[in-house]
Amino acid sequence: MDMQAAPGFAAPRLVPPVPAPPERELPTLRFIAAMRVNGIGCWPASAYEAPLRRRRLFGRTRFTVSDPDLVRHVLVDNAANYARTPITIRMLRPMLGDGLLISEGTAWRHQRRTLAPAFTPRAVETLVPHILSASDEAVAALEDPAARGPVDLFAALQRLALEIAGRTMFSVGMARHGDRLRGFLEAYAARLGRPHLTDLLVPLRFATPLDRARARFRRDWVSFLDEVIADRDEGQGGREVGGEARDLLDLLRAARDPESGRGFSHEELRDQVATMILAGHETTAVTLLWACTLLALSPQTQAAVAVEAASAEKPFTRAVIEETLRLYPAAFVLARRAVGPDVLGGEAVEVGDSVTISPWLLHRHRKLWRDPDAFDPGRFLPGAPPVPRFAYLPFGAGPRVCIGAAFALTEATLALSRIVGHFRIERADARPVLPAAVVTTQPDHAPAFRLTRRA
Repeated sequence: MDMQAAPGFAAPRLVPPVPAPPERELPTLRFIAAMRVNGIGCWPASAYEAPLRRRRLFGRTRFTVSDPDLVRHVLVDNAANYARTPITIRMLRPMLGDGLLISEGTAWRHQRRTLAPAFTPRAVETLVPHILSASDEAVAALEDPAARGPVDLFAALQRLALEIAGRTMFSVGMARHGDRLRGFLEAYAARLGRPHLTDLLVPLRFATPLDRARARFRRDWVSFLDEVIADRDEGQGGREVGGEARDLLDLLRAARDPESGRGFSHEELRDQVATMILAGHETTAVTLLWACTLLALSPQTQAAVAVEAASAEKPFTRAVIEETLRLYPAAFVLARRAVGPDVLGGEAVEVGDSVTISPWLLHRHRKLWRDPDAFDPGRFLPGAPPVPRFAYLPFGAGPRVCIGAAFALTEATLALSRIVGHFRIERADARPVLPAAVVTTQPDHAPAFRLTRRA
């Protein structure tokens, strides 16, 4: 299939830099090392053309699926046969508990049904004022640094995304708890959130030394979340008596499973809060950083976003976000474990085999996209040929598609519009910004930007 850009917008061709893939399949130990440092370095150049690849790893077969029909089979048609992998559970459960992202089976179905009303278009509209107010305050905070010189825009975007997460969840800002929250995230990501050889080799039922360290982290993390929720309830946030819900916490507390009528217990609510804050703010920050980096490299595209900032509708800005998510999907890989036998593209899948679907590979696949490495928002403008659903997976697909996808697109579009409408964004140095993917697709360093206020 050949993705064509919509007419009506043209800018000089831009191909942002990425690490060169290895020429050949990496040996096992180098493959594991790449997973810990930069996951996109695991795949050789041939992976960007193959529909299905397999390799043996510690006695099991590992499939990499890059054919849209096979992706649909794994994520939709036979989704019940493919569960979270043990390494995914090991790395995410200390942070997210048994929330929506980790749970399986009956528990997952109950959570999904219960959460669905909190993410309807009407519910998202309720949260838009929080996005706009946090974005405007972030712009104001950048005014002084813009006059002084280079700006660490990534740090500012992380603060903005965290502030939006705090306001949409609690109706209050993160001035009191933001630093501690960032401390938890950074401490976990530095060591506990990186895959280790023992995570692959030791069965999940046995605790490794790293698992015990993760358990100690979780005790402190859970205590912190309880403190934040209690502070919000004692403060001024939340709904007024008899009033409409003001934030996600109100919506989550009011949510009921339409089949059983059951709501969330305190422990379940806390895990949902952790999932929404962490999954939401981290992915938003990296998406905005990549969007700003691309716009700094493409002044014509940036100018079009700035012009649109004064309009109520923002189709071009949204297209920039969607193209950013194609080139730099926040979740660069989806990993599953076969719980029963299956057949993929004529290859036998055995119980315990792993199946990897990588949005990074899919979105840059030579057989699926025209000029796949180039930045071209025209692919997503109204009038462009539709993008096949299972070739573009920034939020996953199937029953476990990200429940907050509509909110995430709205948040990123509005925040980017506010920033670009106020500042002209330029790089302050010539050092290339390269993707380094471990859990999310992060930049390999915090690039310096120069911001100039627009007239």
